[in-house]
Amino acid sequence: MIRFLQTSGQTTKYILGGLLLIICASMVITLIPGGLGGDVFGNAPGKGVVAKVDGSDISADEVRTTAKQMLQQQMQGSTANMSMLLPFFSQRAAEQLITRQALLSEATRMGLRVTPEEVKEELQHGRYAATFFPGGNFIGEQEYQDMLTRANLTPAKFEESVGHDLVLTKLQALISGTASVSDSEIHEQFVKQNTKVKFDYAVLKQDDIKKGLHPTDSELKAYYQSHLASYANSIPEKRKVKYAVVDTNKVESGVTVTQDDLQSYYQQHRDAYRVPEQVKVSHILIKTPLPGPDGKVDEKGVAEAQHRAEDLLKQLKGGAKLEDLAKKYSEDPGSAKEGGSLGWIGRGQTVAEFEKTAFSLPKGQISDLVKSSYGFHIIRVDDKQDAHMKSLDEVKADIEPALKHQKAQQIAQRQAESLLRDARTQGLDAAAAKQSIPVVTSDFFSRRDMLPGLGPSPQFMEAVFAAQEKAPPDLASTSQGTAIYELLAIKPPATPTFEEIRSRIEDEFKNEQSKTLLTQKAQELSDRAKASHDLKKAAKELGATMKTSDLVLPDGQVPDVGSMSGQAAVAFTMKPGEISVPISSGTDAAVLQILENQQPTDADYAAKRDQIRDSLLQGKQQERFGLFVSNLVDEMTKSGKIKRNQEELKALARAGSESGM
Repeated sequence: MIRFLQTSGQTTKYILGGLLLIICASMVITLIPGGLGGDVFGNAPGKGVVAKVDGSDISADEVRTTAKQMLQQQMQGSTANMSMLLPFFSQRAAEQLITRQALLSEATRMGLRVTPEEVKEELQHGRYAATFFPGGNFIGEQEYQDMLTRANLTPAKFEESVGHDLVLTKLQALISGTASVSDSEIHEQFVKQNTKVKFDYAVLKQDDIKKGLHPTDSELKAYYQSHLASYANSIPEKRKVKYAVVDTNKVESGVTVTQDDLQSYYQQHRDAYRVPEQVKVSHILIKTPLPGPDGKVDEKGVAEAQHRAEDLLKQLKGGAKLEDLAKKYSEDPGSAKEGGSLGWIGRGQTVAEFEKTAFSLPKGQISDLVKSSYGFHIIRVDDKQDAHMKSLDEVKADIEPALKHQKAQQIAQRQAESLLRDARTQGLDAAAAKQSIPVVTSDFFSRRDMLPGLGPSPQFMEAVFAAQEKAPPDLASTSQGTAIYELLAIKPPATPTFEEIRSRIEDEFKNEQSKTLLTQKAQELSDRAKASHDLKKAAKELGATMKTSDLVLPDGQVPDVGSMSGQAAVAFTMKPGEISVPISSGTDAAVLQILENQQPTDADYAAKRDQIRDSLLQGKQQERFGLFVSNLVDEMTKSGKIKRNQEELKALARAGSESGM
């Protein structure tokens, strides 16, 4: 509940972000097949226009905005790798916008419309209700406009988008509504999902076969020669360097931060240390009923909620602990488990009635009942804090290490640049000796190796492996600071000799041979068992391990057999006594003999019939609408009603890959 009480700050950010993501998500018709492509047909769209759909332009700006919204939704707030993924999402966004516009065009052609009253109903009672009609009450025209403005939307644009969503919903319902499911299909699916089988099974393991293989050198050499192409240049390129590291941590240990430094930083960042007036509060909430479809509130329900809240207040005045009552009775799930505690709140973070009481109560006092759009609150002020500016002494411990690190980075940067200049004129050894920095000469190393004194340093490795032989010294960032390095030699990729990778060859040979032998032995096991009608006898002859399963459903798992929805699904088509073909589960193979095939009962069918019908119907509806969408886009593309600007799409992808978020 506190998430709804708080209507500014971080929560406002989420609401605004949510609006954009909801609108973005509404463009994604989940039943649309992916990869809808097509060529440009005459009169290509102009610059800045990604596509024309039945005369309507889809701009590159629209695609970029949608792609970023989709990506932010996918990454759930993380910014890592966003710029790398943006080109891919730009292509998806373009196709989804094209498909959306094609569907809207078709809906218009079919005469589907949405009235202003339907849009209003969606805003008031649909997915936007919690944002614009919290507690059933409109937030007000000005706040509505302001909220949309902060989300870079206008009321007209937003309401148009909501109307389009409703039109698409009508179109989808119209197309999908023709799907139906017969009783025989329902029963067939029921039997398929609820039949159980029990079986004996003989298991052969690849590892057991592998242990019995002892290849000779001649066999391994022949294997090496036949697979030589796969070993070509499998020894990666290696390089040898010498380097000197300007260690930022060592530099930092010698840095001092003066009182003047601290004072100057503090004055420049005073706003960061302003603390607003705050109160630390706990509360109990008893909710009141929301307005019904007619806008009326159940007054009887409100009176009942008030009576319950008054009873709790009476208990508190009688000595009961608010924490205990909140955990047991409060209907704000977020704070109830914390004994009613909402922590520290500032002005503008809660609804007006709650804020007025919380900031007016003395510390330690419990309020009378406070009525808000959510219900009845009982509020206790646990602590208060006046607005003030934190002193330098209070924030010194935070400022000093940041300043120290900042100074160290600046000093280390100047030191590294000086070392590089000297290394290019005097040589790295002489330049490093001048600054008393040790020089390390490496052995040959690959990109994945770790060098002494550097730690994991991908930027250093990238720089070294991009450098040209005999190039002058250069610098690169490391996890410790900055390294000045000189490339000494390059050892190109090489093909290993037989002796160098003998153990690898032996392991690969055994894997390949044991896999082949496992397949052959499993087939022999199945053939022998079928011939004698005795799986146990065949298993004993071939050294297989016998096991027995429990009764298992088609979505079950059996040890050494794996998922019953894979190859083992054949068991559900077999009769008791029948023996299966070999069933592979990676490094194991098994042969089954059915003991029991248990059919579901009519009582089970009656209980599950509706659920299965709904599932089958939903699948058919999705399939039908997906086919409709695919055919529509294909036909509109062929007829020239959809024209894609391939050059603009390519430019958009390139720009996306080169720009940040």
